[in-house]
Amino acid sequence: MAPTRRNNEGLLARVNFPLYTVQMLTSHHVLVGGGGGSSKTGVANGFEIFELKYDGSKFVAEEMVRHETGPSVVMNCACYNNDKHTYLVAGQESHCQLYNVNIDVVDKPETESKPSNSEGDSGELRKRQKSRRKDSSSKASDDSKGDNVDKNSNTVRDFKFYIKPSDSIQTDFSKEEPIQRVVRISRNGSLMATGGTDGHVRVWKFPSLKPVLTIEAHTKEIDDLDFSPDSKSVVTISKDGQAVVWCVKSGNRLQILSWSAPNGTKYLYKRCRYGRVEEDKTKSRLFTLSNPVARTGKQTAFLQMWEPDFGEVIKSALVNESLSALAVRDDGRFVAVGTMFTGTVFLYIAFSLQRVMTVNKVHSMFVTGLEFLPVLNNQSTITTLAEAAVISISVDNKICIHSLPYRRTLPPWLVIIFIVFTLFLTFTFCSYMGL
Repeated sequence: MAPTRRNNEGLLARVNFPLYTVQMLTSHHVLVGGGGGSSKTGVANGFEIFELKYDGSKFVAEEMVRHETGPSVVMNCACYNNDKHTYLVAGQESHCQLYNVNIDVVDKPETESKPSNSEGDSGELRKRQKSRRKDSSSKASDDSKGDNVDKNSNTVRDFKFYIKPSDSIQTDFSKEEPIQRVVRISRNGSLMATGGTDGHVRVWKFPSLKPVLTIEAHTKEIDDLDFSPDSKSVVTISKDGQAVVWCVKSGNRLQILSWSAPNGTKYLYKRCRYGRVEEDKTKSRLFTLSNPVARTGKQTAFLQMWEPDFGEVIKSALVNESLSALAVRDDGRFVAVGTMFTGTVFLYIAFSLQRVMTVNKVHSMFVTGLEFLPVLNNQSTITTLAEAAVISISVDNKICIHSLPYRRTLPPWLVIIFIVFTLFLTFTFCSYMGL
């Protein structure tokens, strides 16, 4: 049985609409999106951006900006940062909306950056003061990678986000109910892929959004897709039960992922994510979630790791509940999953699928999204005492964070001494016994 570790931070913030998608916009800023849909329920649609910090004992979140999207709920989104621009794409029914995100950098006295009010029972949601000067988004992105305090003065660098709608394109053409279900941007930022209820994968130039390729991938709606780390292929999963790897240049099918389910039970893929191989960054692994179709009995769901070039399962981990969300850390070291019924979050070591953290019932409803805090040179971009940290969201309107404390390990020199001492005792015992 894997150890259960409970996080110390828990609730980061509450919003007043159901949450369906979460992305790290920069190394310190998280974006969440959702809404109540087009019906007149009084629940808004849109997304919010929060800045994350670590105060020495816990994570805190400051609200940066809220952007409403009218009658269109935000069910999926993707972000991309380069040296000059910050982009956001969001699925809004049958269309994909591109946003340019501009960031102001403000130097203000350190005392002004302290919390002025609170929200909910987290006590950490804070409002920003108005910006005083405008810099490029690349400057703000660079500043966000380090501490906000200017070490040469008593000022703190503060940020304000300006979200400007740009192009909008139709990405799904289902005759019954066209809906974009998923959007991804390639790791190199040159391509975008979308999938929806018509079962087609569409590849677009990014950020121009010019069409590149249409793949008639599935006979039913697409639930998830992801680009490989080298941006040369894309994996798709669908309600038709298929999981397929495609070449984004030719549209040819490269591999079909297949496995033998236990006891003849029918399974459907739920989520898919690529991850780098930690010890060899030129290689990649593919992770999927598979849920049993039947809702009765003690059937288990699977977290599976694949060799994508051969379409073979390398390892599997059993979970006694249907799964709803999946994330892989950018260095390929950890995998997180969220459950459908109990709102629980599990954390696994990627290469072994050993479970190292369980956060029970963190949400009152199913987990809709997970996102790891990014790392740089094997260190978190936000200085903490944790080995890993993952953000979870749900339709219960909560944004939560869960951190894995550094696991206790013996220092290498002590391990060597122990091995030498064990060999010495073994040799002595054998000599004494005349062996």
